[in-house]
Formats: sequence, structure tokens, C-alpha cells
Amino acid sequence: MKLVYRLLAATLPLVAAGYASRQPAQAPYDLVITHANVVDVETGRVLPDQTLGVSGGLIQQLGKSTAAPLVAKKTLDARGKYLIPGLWDMHVHFRGGDSLITANRNLLPLYLAHGITTVRDAGGDLTPAVFSWRQQIRAGQLAGPTIYTSGPKIDGPKAFWAGSLEVETPAQIEKALDSLQALKVDYVKLYESTISREAFLNTITAAEKRGLTTTGHMPYTATLREASERGLDASEHLYYVFKGCSAKEDSITKAVQTSLSTPKPLGLFAVLPAIYRTYDPVTATRLYRTLVANKTAVVPTLYIQKLLAELPETDHARDTLLAYIDPKIQATYARRLAGARAQSAATRAFNKQLGAKFTTLVPAMQKAGVTLLAGSDSGASNSYVYPGTSLLGELELMVQAGLTPVQALQAATINGARFMKADKRSGTIQKGKDADLVLLDQNPLTNITNLRKVNAVITQGKVYTATELRQMLQAVKH
Repeated sequence: MKLVYRLLAATLPLVAAGYASRQPAQAPYDLVITHANVVDVETGRVLPDQTLGVSGGLIQQLGKSTAAPLVAKKTLDARGKYLIPGLWDMHVHFRGGDSLITANRNLLPLYLAHGITTVRDAGGDLTPAVFSWRQQIRAGQLAGPTIYTSGPKIDGPKAFWAGSLEVETPAQIEKALDSLQALKVDYVKLYESTISREAFLNTITAAEKRGLTTTGHMPYTATLREASERGLDASEHLYYVFKGCSAKEDSITKAVQTSLSTPKPLGLFAVLPAIYRTYDPVTATRLYRTLVANKTAVVPTLYIQKLLAELPETDHARDTLLAYIDPKIQATYARRLAGARAQSAATRAFNKQLGAKFTTLVPAMQKAGVTLLAGSDSGASNSYVYPGTSLLGELELMVQAGLTPVQALQAATINGARFMKADKRSGTIQKGKDADLVLLDQNPLTNITNLRKVNAVITQGKVYTATELRQMLQAVKH
């Protein structure tokens, strides 16, 4: 028996070695990122000295760096640097008509250069072009962020924005939703320029029955409470939340409804002073509870509100990023610029007061459990709201308002992914998820402005170094 054991002891290693020699060698990863400080945006922890193996655009391996390196076609040394999920801008616009298709496409590198690997297009008139860009980006033929889009907006008769689907009757609502589903849009965007209270609320109900996600601007003839209870998934901007925080919301809403039959109907900006005067923290808390219960998210867009409030007295002619904006898009800034310069001193002062008040809503909603989504509202017609940097400005304002850096990061990563039902493959750094990543020189959890210190951006597993990002921008510079 002892002889048998000795024979087994001698032969088993040889058999094992022979078996191992017949196994195929581990295929090299497309990309290996070594010694990274990985930021966990869900917990706010930093996982030090991590190595990631990326293939096929996915994170295939993630763990503590070891002495045995992973085999790689390309290696990125992240020692001393911080790796975060790619940022999501949850409110951008691609629009302006066919003559601005190229100008809009040339904005895409600006998002990547600022660490934004996903954007949500909140409605425009370039839907075929947007779908084409999305396909090219997925195929690696065009450098740009992943794009989610609503396609055309839904509004009322004689809508303000070109390309909108105009609805008034239930039949028109169903037809509009049919067309959006045929386009395979990612969600439904409603707008308030002319849509009636009934059509707005009925569109939400009809979309909810179809399982469609809805977001939008609201006519002041309706309340956010009603919209949320109908199934509205997100409210864009804070004007509609703010109205819902007024102790006199019902009477203000009734006044707006009644004014529709008069020569001078009351609009949003006409009633904002009354809403400001009647803001009530108890009413606000009650509204936040409704939003949480109905899972209605909010996109604050603090950055554009502040920029527009300061527009009458700010000279943007020497903005460095203006060089990357096509003159045709710059021309679309004229309408808002002229309107800002025509404002009275009282209006200018009130707009700044309003912005300060809006800022206080953000930490209150966060504390109440309302889902916040970070969006810039960048795009043609939105004067000097430059793609990329405007989202970073939004996150900085969120932190100034009272959010922690990790809460702001959540609004631009995991919250966006969850809202678009993409959190199983995006929004955090985990094995099996998309390799959409940003490598930073310094820790964004200690200072949110460190998001501006981009060392490299990885999208779909492809690395863009800081030098390559600068070259990409130079190619679209005017």
C-alpha cells in the first residue's frame, strides 16, 4: 500500500502538469487598469489599490492588485489616482433643425472631455440624427457619450419648439405615443408651452398604461402633486417643485386656469413672485413625501438658473469654451441674451432671490429621500451653457447647496442609471458592468472640483488620455 501511495505522489504532479499544459492560455484583456483608488459612489468609500480587467467593453475582473499582473493588450497605471464611474448628464438638448446637425454632433467630444460618458437628450428636432450618432458611437465609429433620447417633445397646439408632437384630444395623445414607441425612444418628454392641463395629465396616464417613462415641464394649470399621482417619473427644473411648496398653490393654480379666458393669461413667470411670498416649509415637506411615495425624481438644473440670472451683467464674449461652439449654435443664444438685457432692475433682483431660494430646496429634497438627477440643460438656444463643464458646475452648486460630494456624485451616476433602468450595467464600478470610467488626478470625495482634473476617460473600454481628449477638442474648434 505504501508503494501505491509513493507512486501516486510521484505521478499526480506529472498528470496535473500535463493537464495544465493542455489548457489554453488566458486570453489577454483588452485593457488592464492597475493600482487604482476606486470610488464606490453608493457607499462613499474608496477601495485602494484595485486592478480592473476590461474586455469587450465590460469590466471582467475587479480586485486587489497583486504581484501577478493580468495579461493585457493595453495597461493603464492608475497609481495615486481615483477611478469613478462615467458621469451622466440627465438633461441635454440636440436641436436647431437640419442646418445644425453637424454643429450638434461636434458637441459630443465636449462631454467626453469632461468625464461625461452618458447623456439624456430631453427632446429636440434632430431625432433621426441622434439615433444615427447613437449607432455610430456604439459601433466605435464616432467618439461620444452613450445617448438616451425622448425624441420629439409632446406639447399642445402651436407648440413653441420645432418638431413637437401637438396633442389636445385623447386620440391625438394615443397617436403621439404610438409614434414615439415606433421610434423606440427611451422615454417621453412633455413640455408646457401650450399644452392644456387635461392633455398634460392624460398623456401621463396614457403613457403609464403603456409602461413608458415620463418627464417634463408642467403647465401651471396643473400641480406637481397631481402629475406625480398620475405617474410622472421626473420633473425637469425646480419651477414646478417650487409651486408645489406654496401654501396657496391651489388658489394660484385656479387663478392661472381662470386667466386662460382673458386677454392676458397668467404664465409661469407672472405668478412666481406670489409663489415666492407664499412658500411654506410644511407644504414643501408634504410635497416631498408625495414625490418619494410615487418615485417621482427631480432634475434641479441649478447651473442654468444661476447663469441666466447673471446673464444681464455677465460678458461671455471671452469664454474659452466658446471656441468649441459652432457659430450657428452661438447665433441661437441671441434670443435669451436680448431678453436678459431687457429685464428691469426689479426682475434681475428677483431672479437672483429665486435662485437662492431654489438652492435651499435641493438639500431639503435630498434629506426627504427625493431622487435627484444631475442635468445641465446644455444645448442650442440655452445661452453659454456649455456641454460638459456645465454639468460639473451643476454638481459644484449641489455641494454648495448642502449636499455631500458623494450625494452629488450619486445624482450624476447611479441615480441616472437607475432612472433609465440601466443600473444593472452602469452607474457603478463593478464586475460585469460597462467600462465607462473616469480617472481623476485627485479625490472628488474630498473636493467636488477635483472632477475637473481628468487624467483619462474610458468609454466602452476605449481609453482617451488627457492629451487625446485635447486633440479631439482641437478637431472641432472654430
